[in-house]
Amino acid sequence: MIHPHTQLQYIDDHKGYGVFATRFLPKGTITYVKDSLEMEISPNTYRNHNPEMQAAIEKYSYIDERGYRIVSWDFAKYVNHCCNCNTMSTGYGFEIAIRDIQPGEEITDEYGLFNLTQPMDLQCAHDCCRRQLRPEDFEQYYKDWDLKLRDALPQIWKVDQPLAALLDDGTKIGVDAFLNNPEAYRSVYQLKAQSLETYTPGDNGIQLHLT
Repeated sequence: MIHPHTQLQYIDDHKGYGVFATRFLPKGTITYVKDSLEMEISPNTYRNHNPEMQAAIEKYSYIDERGYRIVSWDFAKYVNHCCNCNTMSTGYGFEIAIRDIQPGEEITDEYGLFNLTQPMDLQCAHDCCRRQLRPEDFEQYYKDWDLKLRDALPQIWKVDQPLAALLDDGTKIGVDAFLNNPEAYRSVYQLKAQSLETYTPGDNGIQLHLT
């Protein structure tokens, strides 16, 4: 589930839609939680879909540590990638704002954490743009991503959290363990899938939301 103080907004013909904050979301705000309504598509189920459905699934899903493709039931699936993102997935199963997000600002994410199966070209408007997302980004950048999350997580219980009720007890215990002992931090490396099957799209291609 996406944070309630957000809205879906059309950007342009190239980018399509994006998700934008409707209120100030301070650093440490939980912006997305995988809830019980999300669609979980196993590798076997994915293989049984025709190529057109596979392309649609690829466009709107991310791959979790089990190799399952997760499709959000709400407009969380429209959150765009940015190499200078303001939110990021954590090793605790939710996404968090890694810096303050202003009203009207687009909420962006780091797709490198989503277990990519093939390279994807980027057109970021930032000097830090990597120009291409690659499956090996996880190994190359996860320590940098952990540093940003370690910096944001201590704010988690200091700000308003409308999505906190969706966190299970185990997740809360894990977060509190880190807050009490930084050595107990749960790295984003736990999100890395151990086995992935590749998919080569047809002429229509896979059009992920990239900024």
